[in-house]
Parts: sequence; C-alpha cells; structure tokens
Amino acid sequence: MPILDKIVVITKKTALEELIERFNTRAQARFYIEHLGASFDEYDAAHDAYQRALQTVKDAIPKGARAQFVERSFLPTFLFGEHDLVVTLGPDGLVVNTSKYLTRQLILALNPDPARVDGILVPHALAAAPAMFAHAQRGAFRIKRISMAQASLNNGQTLYAVNDLFIGARTHVSARYRLCFQGAEENQSSSGIIVSSGAGSTGWFRSIVTGAAEVMQNFSQAEDLRAAQEKYRFDWEADYLFFSVREPFISKMSAAEMCFGRIEANQTLDVISQMPQNGVIFSDGIESDFLEFNSGTRAVIGLAEKKVNLIVGV
Repeated sequence: MPILDKIVVITKKTALEELIERFNTRAQARFYIEHLGASFDEYDAAHDAYQRALQTVKDAIPKGARAQFVERSFLPTFLFGEHDLVVTLGPDGLVVNTSKYLTRQLILALNPDPARVDGILVPHALAAAPAMFAHAQRGAFRIKRISMAQASLNNGQTLYAVNDLFIGARTHVSARYRLCFQGAEENQSSSGIIVSSGAGSTGWFRSIVTGAAEVMQNFSQAEDLRAAQEKYRFDWEADYLFFSVREPFISKMSAAEMCFGRIEANQTLDVISQMPQNGVIFSDGIESDFLEFNSGTRAVIGLAEKKVNLIVGV
C-alpha cells in the first residue's frame, strides 16, 4: 500500500482576486478602494506574495509525482483519495476548513506569507517544502493528531469542527433550547453555546474566559479570578471539549445553572432546539456552512472519532 498516492494542494483566493470578482476588473477594484481613501498597494503586495508562494510550491513538487490544485471553494464536492498528501497554502483558517473534509489523510501546512499569516496551525515555511515532500514520500515525518468536535443531529446530519461549534440563533435574538448534560436538564435562553476544542482554546474560548474573568474582577479582587484569564489553553490533542453558554438569561421559562462544563471523551452534550426558525449550528466561524437547528431537532455534541493529522516535523 503506497504511503503517498497524490499531492493535493489547497489554495485560496487572494483579497485582490475577490475584489476583481466583485468589480469585474482590477482597474475598477482599484478605483473603489482608492475612492474610499484606502491604499491599493497592500492588496497588490499580498496578491503578488501569494502568487510567488504558489509558484514555489509548484517548483517543489517532486518530479513524477501526481499533483492537483484545488481552490478551497471546491472542497465540499472534492473527493480526496485515502493516500493523498493534502497541502494547504494559506492561513490557519484554510487548515481548519480543509480538515473537516478529510478522514485519515495527512496535512502539510505551508505558510505563504509569514509577514501576514500568524501560522499557529501552519508550522512550515515555504523553504521547507522540498524536504517535507521528500520526507512524506518516504513516510518519515511526525504528526500531531488534533482533536475535533462533532455535532450529530437526529435527522442524520453531521458537522465537524476543528476549533469550535456554535449552537444558537442565526440573528442577534435569544436562542431557546433545552440543555442536557451529566444527567441534568434545563431550558435556557442565551446568545448561544460555544463548544471548543484544544485547537480552539486560544481563540473563541480564550475570549469567553477573558471576558468572564474581567467582569467578575469588577465584583471581586480575588487573585484566582485574575489568574483565571491565563487558564484558557489546553492541548490540541486533548480528549475533551469545553462548552460555554453565552449571556444566559434567567426568567420564568429559562434557567442558568448549566453554563459551563467539560465534555469528556465518553460524554455528550445534548441540545434540543426550541426555536421555530432561524436556529443554526455552524463550525469554525463559517456561518455560511451551517445545519438548520429548529424546533424538535436534537444535537448530540461530543468528540469526533476522526482527528486532524497535521505534519509537524520529521
């Protein structure tokens, strides 16, 4: 059985390309940006940097290797082979978006522009591409198996998340649902539920912990509250998740006793929608890719069986 069958490079449109799609030509895009008093030079520079990175990757692909380039908007319909090496050329969000469509394939994440891309989930510089392709062909690499969250609905639909799941209302109205966890249940009204993985602990989860600690410091000067702001991080490979209820509202019909908790590997968080319409579940901040979550729909939230296989070294 081959270690590597094909190299699939996942690309993304640059901001300049998206502007040209919107305004039809580069000249019209420039006019629009400069008319607003902004500089068009940064769009040009970022686009040129990405194109140079893309050419570098093309040049680094070993001779004779099968290769395919796929723009990320085609991911939902693209069929990956079991032994494909998936190369992402873009920011952390491209790694996250790509991972949800994979099973056991390996991901090699390359940073196309270190000056503009933070690269928390993108461990490799472009200069490492030739060596990493060679190591991948020989099967000589180290991987980090990043845990994912999973939402399974009683209508058979499933959604995966590398960073976090959002369960709530599409608009800025209160989400209504019944929460079931560790044998307890309660009706809630809130701004939604965030379920975070270890990879997401430095993002949305950190914001939640930081905000909650800051609010409570206005009521208490306890040292442990200040220290709580730095306890947000947990490992990418952790076999548990955290759920956080945003802005829970207490009323005759809703309670707020179950607003934060740790979901272990053998546990699930069950949420039953009480929203007649506009209930949604989306993952990793991509609101356009969602599951409808309206009245009577039950979501079972827990660790996903599959993981992200991210190449981190040799």
